[in-house]
Amino acid sequence: MYNESEGALLFHTALFSAAKKASKNSFEIVYINDGSTDDTLEILSGLAKKEATVKVVNLSRNFGKEIATTAGISVAQGQATIIMDGDGQHPPVLIAEFIKKWRAGAQVVVGVRGTNKNEGVIKKWGSKVFYKIFNSTSGSKIVPRSTDFRLIDAVVRVEFLRFTERHRITRGLIDWLGFTRDYITFDAPARIAGEASYKTSQLVKLALHSFTSLSLKPLFFFGWVGAVITCLSFLMGIFIIVEDFILGDSLHFGFSGSFMLGVFMSLMVGLILISQAMLAAYLSHVHVQTQDRPLFIIDSTNSVNLK
Repeated sequence: MYNESEGALLFHTALFSAAKKASKNSFEIVYINDGSTDDTLEILSGLAKKEATVKVVNLSRNFGKEIATTAGISVAQGQATIIMDGDGQHPPVLIAEFIKKWRAGAQVVVGVRGTNKNEGVIKKWGSKVFYKIFNSTSGSKIVPRSTDFRLIDAVVRVEFLRFTERHRITRGLIDWLGFTRDYITFDAPARIAGEASYKTSQLVKLALHSFTSLSLKPLFFFGWVGAVITCLSFLMGIFIIVEDFILGDSLHFGFSGSFMLGVFMSLMVGLILISQAMLAAYLSHVHVQTQDRPLFIIDSTNSVNLK
């Protein structure tokens, strides 16, 4: 929750009713107040005083959605944890479907957005471009329009909390973990109240963090560009030497000194880009090492005779 005072009570009413119906009173609701500047905290605290199933975690300042989500996952204690935004665009009525798929064996249930009311053109097309580029450059795959509205099993929760990187994208890290997965497609309704606080600039920043934390291919992109430039300029240089100096310009191309200098400069630029790729190769090892991710993940629930 971040400055959601206008719709907090309406959201809680819908959430409480759906959770109670889906889990037969065996549930808890954990609200994360991500440094709200309105009276969101007061409203949530009032709910917690009335209902023992409600917990409120108040962050000391606004840490951002991804860190706040991690804080909520760290506090949750259930056999399964459902992550939701507090603006009503993740319909609580779907909780029963998430739990049904979890009980059927899925350890991760992902909410995939079908349509989104009031979604702007920039956000809509930016999302498509992001998933297209990310899935073509990253070692892990994210289903297009997948959201943070998802259920994770307690086993997945424990493994997720082993991640230590600060710049993170929650859905990407959960997908990186693997585990048995299922999907639910939903249409996102309009916000209950207010306007979205997550700006386009923040979405762009999140996308950049996604590329740098989950993909190393951008590091080597300009190395491949350099290799292409080097090969082409080298072949052009050989052709100029043979045609102009050895055969005496028999084809009458009339290569000027400026053109030859341009080919030579292209060769040098290509070699510099290749050198940067060599540095990127070493940098990638440092990047992976400093992330300090687990070397492997054991799915203990589906392992046999492990003890």
